Amino acid sequence: MANQKLDRLDKQILKLIADDARIPFLEVARVCNVSGAAIHQRIQKLTNLGVLKGSQFIIDPEKIGYETCAYIGLNLKNPESFDKVVEKLREMPEVVECHYTTGNYDLFIKIYAQNNHHLLNIIHDKLQPLGLARSESIISFHSAIDRQLPVTDFPVEDDVCPSF
Repeated sequence: MANQKLDRLDKQILKLIADDARIPFLEVARVCNVSGAAIHQRIQKLTNLGVLKGSQFIIDPEKIGYETCAYIGLNLKNPESFDKVVEKLREMPEVVECHYTTGNYDLFIKIYAQNNHHLLNIIHDKLQPLGLARSESIISFHSAIDRQLPVTDFPVEDDVCPSF
């Protein structure tokens, strides 16, 4: 999808809410020197454009008993079964990401398991029956960087808010 037409006010709002998703809209309005209604309208516009995809609390998997994070490259026996395999992966709560990729794998997934034994069960009991030719697992010991794409320089339409 092409870049959306965003102005400096949009950019400033995105930066503020990305830094603190719980910031009150009235605080955003104060910082941007516009009305609270203007912020509500801009948030709605950004949501309608698909720039904002809702809000959520981030749960730390380790704190709720999922101590193993793994990335698994999947090669399908039958590449025409992509859609069917992805639908089955959606039904597995341990699968938190699934990517179509270039390179060595047909699909690349991220999963959380309670421990290595649970990971083995997921691979053997849930993934292998999907019709895999092979899979390759990489266990993550620790995430050194885990962030959203920062709101930095991107083209803007006008100078509604002073730059920051």
